[in-house]
Amino acid sequence: MELKILRENKYQTLELDEQATEQLRGSLDLDGGEALSQEEREKRIQEAFDIKFNRPEYNNWHRFNRHRGETKARPGKDETEDDIDTSEPLMSEVADDRIFRRDELARAAREEYEDICELVRNVMKKKPQWAAAFIAVHIDGRMTKDYAASIGVHPTTVTHWLRRAEKILKDFFEDRQF
Repeated sequence: MELKILRENKYQTLELDEQATEQLRGSLDLDGGEALSQEEREKRIQEAFDIKFNRPEYNNWHRFNRHRGETKARPGKDETEDDIDTSEPLMSEVADDRIFRRDELARAAREEYEDICELVRNVMKKKPQWAAAFIAVHIDGRMTKDYAASIGVHPTTVTHWLRRAEKILKDFFEDRQF
């Protein structure tokens, strides 16, 4: 028997022997076919198979779900890079899409950092050493001892500058509405 199977909008033909045909007839619950001719039995099997499996709802579900769990991007689609695997997941397939916007996020973080440093420098125009110490210790996360050693002053001097800078910034931000 030749069984036609609808797969991805194309019919494929499967050749079944007598035993497989009888098993399929049994699995499709087609009883009472002993009095029918071979052609009639095959026709009833094909109709039952079409009703159960070759219907558009199943094929639409299959088309939608066939790539779940694997990427739709395929290596070797580019004619110039057939030997290089350039496949990566698509944006709709990942839970966190920040990997696709890495440059944009890095640029935004750098601009935010520069804006904060500029604000600190503008508030403490008269004391650039205090602003530099505040940025190095509180924003960049350097140790007070390391920063003091890098500029060649005693660590207590840097701590004193930091306290004064914190007081000036506190007064500045208390006057602002956010």
